Amino acid sequence: MSIDLKSPSLYINRELSHIEFNRRVLQESYNENHPLLERVKFLAIFTSNMDEFFMVRVSGLQQQVILGVTKTPADGLLPREQLVAIHRAVTQLFAEAMKCWRDVLQPTLAEAKIIIYNYSQLKRRQQAKLRDYFERSIFPVLTPLAFDPGHPFPHISNLSLNLAAVIRDPKTDEMHFARVKVPSILPRLVSLKPLDPDDLLQPTTHKFVWVEQIIAANLDRLFPGMEIIAAYPFRVTRNTDMEIQEEEADDLLLTMEKNLRQRHFGFPVRLEIDENTPDDIRELLLANLQMSAYDTYTFKGPLGLSSLWELHKLERPELKEVSFRPYIPSSLRNGEEIFYALEKQDYLFHHPYDSFSPVIDLLRQAADDPDVLAIKQTLYRVGSNSPVVRALMRASENGKQVSVLVELKARFDEESNIEWARALETAGVHVVYGLIGLKTHCKVTLIVRREKGGIQRYVHVATGNYNSITARIYTDLGLMTSKEDIGEDATELFNYLTGYSKQRVYRKFLVAPVNLRNSLLQFIKREAKLGKKGRIILKSNSLVDPQIIRALYRASQAGVQIDLIIRGICCLRPGVKGVSDHIRVVSIVGRFLEHSRIYYFHNNGKSEMYVGSADLMPRNIDRRVEVLFPIEEAQMQKTVLKQILEVYLRDTANASTLQADGRYVPLVTTLKNKDTPFSSQKWFLHDRSQKNSEEHPEAQGVKTKP
Repeated sequence: MSIDLKSPSLYINRELSHIEFNRRVLQESYNENHPLLERVKFLAIFTSNMDEFFMVRVSGLQQQVILGVTKTPADGLLPREQLVAIHRAVTQLFAEAMKCWRDVLQPTLAEAKIIIYNYSQLKRRQQAKLRDYFERSIFPVLTPLAFDPGHPFPHISNLSLNLAAVIRDPKTDEMHFARVKVPSILPRLVSLKPLDPDDLLQPTTHKFVWVEQIIAANLDRLFPGMEIIAAYPFRVTRNTDMEIQEEEADDLLLTMEKNLRQRHFGFPVRLEIDENTPDDIRELLLANLQMSAYDTYTFKGPLGLSSLWELHKLERPELKEVSFRPYIPSSLRNGEEIFYALEKQDYLFHHPYDSFSPVIDLLRQAADDPDVLAIKQTLYRVGSNSPVVRALMRASENGKQVSVLVELKARFDEESNIEWARALETAGVHVVYGLIGLKTHCKVTLIVRREKGGIQRYVHVATGNYNSITARIYTDLGLMTSKEDIGEDATELFNYLTGYSKQRVYRKFLVAPVNLRNSLLQFIKREAKLGKKGRIILKSNSLVDPQIIRALYRASQAGVQIDLIIRGICCLRPGVKGVSDHIRVVSIVGRFLEHSRIYYFHNNGKSEMYVGSADLMPRNIDRRVEVLFPIEEAQMQKTVLKQILEVYLRDTANASTLQADGRYVPLVTTLKNKDTPFSSQKWFLHDRSQKNSEEHPEAQGVKTKP
């Protein structure tokens, strides 16, 4: 009897898998192999990730419930059932995060002379100095908002920290409620050092107190003549997933700006409160926010721990990762013109271990080279103070034809991208915003240069964004080449993005939503025909697409050995007898965010390997413009296979294996006592350090922060 590969039992729910990824992030806060402030950073990342999860994923499910949607994902869970399962999982996870902070990180920070006080723990002298600080720096920016028949319930903006103040009028004995917003311009952790001369003698001791506790202790200044009964912190998370009617938008940029202004006014999806908040205050908040008790999460400790990022800024290098110097090939380091170097060979970069500077140098040289005629580029997330954008602007000012596709719909980077789009337009750059109904997520640069033999095209194509900041903390691959067929594909791609081209055939590129899905399915099917001789290794951020999953199940049933390196969401259920016996799934969470996508198919010894921007999700394959590019040169392909993919598969320090029940087991817990954990990311760092030593001995001892 054949097994139904569409059976919901064969799929892990996407949202629950997403939560499990964030559980792995949280676990890094316990990992004593990380320096202390890096562990604190992981807790901040966990909190920020969960904020986004509620703003986008939970809000989406709540909307589906309201609309009566009954369509289910491959796992068969209805939207309401998913919300119930999410509530159960995150309640436990939030409690674990609070425990990590309260019982592990905060005491360990104190041992390292980074002390976070509660206001009640301070001496009277310290409280008096904080009173002065409150008067000077906090009081002028506070705005208390009353709630009574004459004052409507105030709007609570997304992710803002607030105090629910309960006050009593001594003349009438009447109780009142007021909301005090903690302004985000204030530091969440207020340092006591500038206020305490004695501490100046101990420069390595850092003392802090939560700003909301300072405000709560000085509410009498906001409500003179009234008795302060209590103040309870609370935080609201709102829906921020914008719906854009592109077909009806005359100007997409103006439409995006309008939508961004509305982001703080989305419907509320989560209420976070302190465990000491009494029932009447909780009910008042829920009633006026039009939320249910099911949307409430209670915490024993400070709310919004993403603010712990502030601690990572402390100048305590002994509590952070050791800095390193990214590798630059000698041929690109000695001042040689990049275009001349690219005539001789292609370059494959593995960031952050390989420096991102050659990519910036390529654009800078192109901007100033009199023989460069045109530059075309896609921009998704470029960050602030971008050297990439500055180079493009300079190129335009130097008379080059510069065309840039700026994706305005890059979630949570919309505002930054709008600003860059306007700056580029001011500099004379031709700016376009992509295709209606599709996000442009591919990472491609095309440079057209006039040379003796005619027009030559140079291309950079990558898995990661043109962002010099994330290039130091995300793992990504990028290819720099002058190959003619890649250049022709890049030209066709930009015609597709900026004009009315309906290009369906590419020489080398796999392009979504054109030919990428069918190509990947054909590659998997081809391996399945090889049976036990087949071999598949896929590295991706997420694996959600049901068609791809079923194809992998069929390949496993045929005996193909399949290794999946999936950092985040994975809906495939490995280890199911008769279905996925030959599939192994690992997730690697470590110092750097694993972001590269690599797809390897053995093809009976005639290996095919593709690298690019696309994850294995319906949104990437069907609703985004993505590009996968081939790694064809034999030595380069061998390098990616042997010195990247197989290194990841050896990881026992940062890798966890997915079990059939959806749990992840850290491989370090399965090692025998004498076995030393192997870290792929440390191996990559060591490998580049050796290359630097061999090629540039004069620069040893020079370090640059990753």
